[in-house]
Amino acid sequence: MNVQIWQWGLIIVSSLMLFFLSPWAKTPAAFFKANHKKKVPSALWLTGSLIISWIFAKSITNAANLGLDYGIVGGVAYAGYYLSFAVAGIVLYKMRVEGGFTSIHHFLTTRFGKSAMAVFSILISIRLFNEVWSNTMVIGSYFGETGSSSYYWAILVFTALTLAYAIKGGLSSSIFTDVIQMVLFSVLLIIILGVIFSNESLTVQEVATSGVWSFELGLNLFFAAIIQSFSYPFHDPVLTDRAFITSPRVTRKSFLWASVIGAICIVLFSLIGVYAQTQGMKGQAAVEVGKAFGVIILLVINFIMITSAASTLDSTFSSFSKLLSVDLKMGNNLTFGRASMAAIAILGTIPVFLDAEILSATTISGTMVIGLTPVFMCWKKKVPKISFHLSVICGLFFGFLLVFKMFPDSLIFTEGKYADLLWVNVWGIISCTLLYLIPSWIKK
Repeated sequence: MNVQIWQWGLIIVSSLMLFFLSPWAKTPAAFFKANHKKKVPSALWLTGSLIISWIFAKSITNAANLGLDYGIVGGVAYAGYYLSFAVAGIVLYKMRVEGGFTSIHHFLTTRFGKSAMAVFSILISIRLFNEVWSNTMVIGSYFGETGSSSYYWAILVFTALTLAYAIKGGLSSSIFTDVIQMVLFSVLLIIILGVIFSNESLTVQEVATSGVWSFELGLNLFFAAIIQSFSYPFHDPVLTDRAFITSPRVTRKSFLWASVIGAICIVLFSLIGVYAQTQGMKGQAAVEVGKAFGVIILLVINFIMITSAASTLDSTFSSFSKLLSVDLKMGNNLTFGRASMAAIAILGTIPVFLDAEILSATTISGTMVIGLTPVFMCWKKKVPKISFHLSVICGLFFGFLLVFKMFPDSLIFTEGKYADLLWVNVWGIISCTLLYLIPSWIKK
């Protein structure tokens, strides 16, 4: 009971602190583009915002659990997704400088028409919808068993408090609070690792030998993550919105640094799982390690989850608001923008009461959007409008094959968990690329 009181205190005090510190957005430019008094975020602020907005609660939970299952290989495998920053940074830099595009929606509308923009908007809306419940469920799990009253109340209160400061400043609030949350995350992670490595609880040698570098024990996921990194970032407006608010050069620099630092953070957090593996622990790695080291470390881990989930949640609210208000031009004003934030908060919380799976949000959505790979990797190539639709539909088809476990075993050439994920992505990207290029070959 004392632990829960402290946990409630962490959520309420930290959220109120962020609310009062957040800037008040008085113009659409400040609310939707973080352009405050004609100033844009610096490279340092943008880098910190990018990193913490992607180190979300479910992400670090997955990293710790993969460290428990596969040792250091699991952490490195999950960190493979952070190649997404480098890919997006370079491609979007070129699209801005060489193509003159001001947003992804501008690019899609210009090259493929309004129908392509509509399909893409649906895809990223699903992505944003997933982000709400998949992160808040992690917070709820620290307050009680799934389905308990304390579990539901924690989710509802946390969502409402995060929504409050997001509504206040929009993207300006999101980026401002991201930097604070990044500093908190770094300090808390150092504290946890300091405890784990003190008194030889975990040695560097144990970390190095904690996993086996084989497909069966982690590399399936690593290569799947690398492959998905060429499409995954482009369906995440939390990431891509930040690629158009500063100069192209600052954007590219920030994205490249975020790729490296973000990957390091994920690997370091996976060491919590590695420690759990050496101690023979079972279940949720972060929770079990927190319990093993006592109340203080449990609260520290809990606070990390709160800060990382809040950073992703406020970014999700801001991105959904911008999608409807600016990209889809449904109402470029503060009232509509704030109302749309409240709408996604309510809709995104509904799956919490339907027992949705946390881990499915990343891997499956990542597979379903592999059809975006040729669209952005070959962005300079002029192709017929049908190419976009063929590639995206093909990606969705392979995603559903994975979901319903209908992919032929004869096309899977490695063993172990995530083998189907890897080979669905391999064959899927080959198929999507061919379907993307065939119409232009026929036209010639």
